[in-house]
Amino acid sequence: MSSATENGVGVSGKQNGEKTYKKTTSSALKGAIQLGIGYAVGNLTSKPDRDVLMQDFYVVESVFLPSEGSNLTPAHHYPDFRFKTYAPLAFRYFRELFGIKPDDYLYSICNEPLIELSNPGASSSLFYLTSDDEFIIKTVQHKEAEFLQKLLPGYYMNLNQNPRTLLPKFYGLYCVQSGGINIRIVVMNNVLPRSVKMHYKYDLKGSTYKRRASRKEREKSSPTYKDLDFLQDMHEGLYFEAETYNALMKTVQRDCRVLESFKIMDYSLLLGVHVLDPSPKERDGENAQVAVDGKRHGAQRVLYSTAMESIQGEGKSAEAVTTDDTMGGIPAKTHKDEKLLIFLGIIDILQSYRLIKKLEHSWKALVYDGDSVSVHRPSFYADRFLKFMSTRVFKKIHTFRCSPSKRARNSIPALKSSSHEIISTQNEEQTDERKERLSGAKSLASLDGQVFGSFSRPDLVPNPHSLFEASSLVTTISSSSSLYANECYAMDNTGVPGYRDAMASSSTFTLEDSAICLISEQSTMETDRDDGSVFDVYL
Repeated sequence: MSSATENGVGVSGKQNGEKTYKKTTSSALKGAIQLGIGYAVGNLTSKPDRDVLMQDFYVVESVFLPSEGSNLTPAHHYPDFRFKTYAPLAFRYFRELFGIKPDDYLYSICNEPLIELSNPGASSSLFYLTSDDEFIIKTVQHKEAEFLQKLLPGYYMNLNQNPRTLLPKFYGLYCVQSGGINIRIVVMNNVLPRSVKMHYKYDLKGSTYKRRASRKEREKSSPTYKDLDFLQDMHEGLYFEAETYNALMKTVQRDCRVLESFKIMDYSLLLGVHVLDPSPKERDGENAQVAVDGKRHGAQRVLYSTAMESIQGEGKSAEAVTTDDTMGGIPAKTHKDEKLLIFLGIIDILQSYRLIKKLEHSWKALVYDGDSVSVHRPSFYADRFLKFMSTRVFKKIHTFRCSPSKRARNSIPALKSSSHEIISTQNEEQTDERKERLSGAKSLASLDGQVFGSFSRPDLVPNPHSLFEASSLVTTISSSSSLYANECYAMDNTGVPGYRDAMASSSTFTLEDSAICLISEQSTMETDRDDGSVFDVYL
């Protein structure tokens, strides 16, 4: 027989593979759990439904179950034990909130033998799974059970406000007392269904100090990796659609704030990743396993128990979940567009920031980086946890679309119109009438650069005096008639190359328009020369 002691609790295993917990064999413990829960839930059905009162959170009911049986209890072949039920009315309310009927609850736990799971964490707790893949039964320490009982009023209030949560859903708290030893257990929802193969499992806390799976853990058939392993294996993160990502992060943020208000730290995000397109060999193995265990895998009936239900939408009915092949997984992708199903939940929330945890953080902070260790004050732990999940683990898929407005801003007509906006901004003191006329004027710079010859030769720009002489020439002809620009400037030898050809393509102008354009040009001439940019002359 090999034995080990972790966290002050002895766990040993015999040659036949059966474990013992606090000197109690696993088979005896499973039998006592089924008998005790069967009696407690059956006895509770005789009590009428009523509102939960504050004193109901602190009630403890106890019953003795001898091996030879009694008037109230059946006979059994296990050692005599006493079974205690904590806050029975409060937990009955929680089960009703999640749509769990008493008959279904008893059938899931007591109909077939419980399945013992390998220890997924560093604690010495035992984990049992019901045959229908519905509930997890976990052994907890005395401090954890005591903390959960104190947590029940706040937990009750939180579930009434937000039944969709990634926090553990507690369905019952019990204690098996045999031979002077107390074994406390808690019934919770199952985060990772067995009917879906988890190709990767991670226990993430957002810290980096010793957050890598051990060699012993890696040798398991289904190991649970940690933060550094995730950063190495999936350094690009998991990508979700925008709506799903927002709903997920909103739920995680809300849950972190609730845990922070309860002064809870050292919790984890249990993440299961199922690859939808595995290799043919893996696909055949999955189909064979489902065929063997098919009789045990029923559809989840509990409301809000799946990952997708926990983050968005209303709870699905039992009929709707039955036809769902994804078992409530959240669709995601890798950076290589590999399709995934994500199952997740926040676990291990029964660690409060007590004195022993404060001393542990102080000691680790002296030796290592204090911000990298997992044990930290609740506010810092929640912020670090949320930041790690929102930036390193979960990412949003961005869709890039080229809108017509963007193409218009990059076109040549749009660039020409930008000069009008700049000049109108510099002349805000002008009247609305002048602004309307300026917007209708055409720029000589829009004539394919023929007026200036080149943007890099500002010395070829005609001076204001020659323009003024041109306008005076038009004054002698008529104040009401219009004159084509090519006829006017054909008589003026300005010496500008290509000037006559450029003006041939311009439109007509009147005396009043030319006067306004000349005033606008003179007010903006110095500014444009100082900046070294191309300016427009309006006629």
